Amino acid sequence: MTAPNLRDRYLQDSINTASPAKLLTMLYNRLILDLTQGEDALRNDEREIAYEKINHAQEIVLELRTTLDVEAWDGAPGLANLYGFVLTELIGANIKRDPDRVASCRKLLEPLRDAWREAAAAGT
Repeated sequence: MTAPNLRDRYLQDSINTASPAKLLTMLYNRLILDLTQGEDALRNDEREIAYEKINHAQEIVLELRTTLDVEAWDGAPGLANLYGFVLTELIGANIKRDPDRVASCRKLLEPLRDAWREAAAAGT
């Protein structure tokens, strides 16, 4: 097996065996990475990279939104609304090539990522 194949298998095994809390943390980490890279690419006029990264971020936000059980807790509808807002902002940022809108979304989501990370570490 080649090194790239081993890496892909390791990553897939990591995903397949992760707890739901760990999966959520992994999604948020990737989301923040995509937003950071997309913002940087827009600022450097690297349109294709920006489009790819922001599109991937949109896919993650959409996944977070569609898998959110809005009946599970009182804050879930507010979180769903936040995801909807972020998705709309990212679409607009991609169309207008606006790195500041991407940065605003990242700043909204970083505290959530940190909170989910802490919750996962605490085992809740």
